[in-house]
Amino acid sequence: MMQTPSITNSLNTFLKQPNIEASPAWEFINGQAKQKPMPTLFHSRLQRNLVNTINNKSKAYEAIQELRCIVPPFSPVPDIVVVKYERLGDDDGPLQGSPDWLIEIRSPDQNILDLQKKILHCLSNGTKLACLIDIQRKQIWVWDGQELPLIFAGNDKLPTLDNILDLTVEAIVAMTQQR
Repeated sequence: MMQTPSITNSLNTFLKQPNIEASPAWEFINGQAKQKPMPTLFHSRLQRNLVNTINNKSKAYEAIQELRCIVPPFSPVPDIVVVKYERLGDDDGPLQGSPDWLIEIRSPDQNILDLQKKILHCLSNGTKLACLIDIQRKQIWVWDGQELPLIFAGNDKLPTLDNILDLTVEAIVAMTQQR
């Protein structure tokens, strides 16, 4: 049985805890360690298919699933990070700083305010674009820089980092069914 990391107010103490990389990963947000929810089938498919789609379309950026980011005093583990290729070094480990594009997929029992806190923290620390995908509502909230979020649905074309992709909300929701 896995031990839960103790709740702490120190990012450095959290990062030294055992099992924070267990599946699902632990995050450190607002001074608290919290384990991410176990993804559902549709969540996992969407995550894989969206990462593959982004990586097939861009050489300048790399999309990575569940990469720990160090954005003091937080340590989020977004569902997908998209990072300019030059920012990814040769050393193995977490991403130092905010991703260029952050994508979260809301699980049915996940608190939307918790996800928004993580997104807003990353946006205020260098993230250029953030998306919160709500599969159940078939909506995607998009923050473009410091702007208020816009909510996209149906055939709405989504903004992407440097126009990497030409995607609609319907196309993204369809990825939940793609094997």
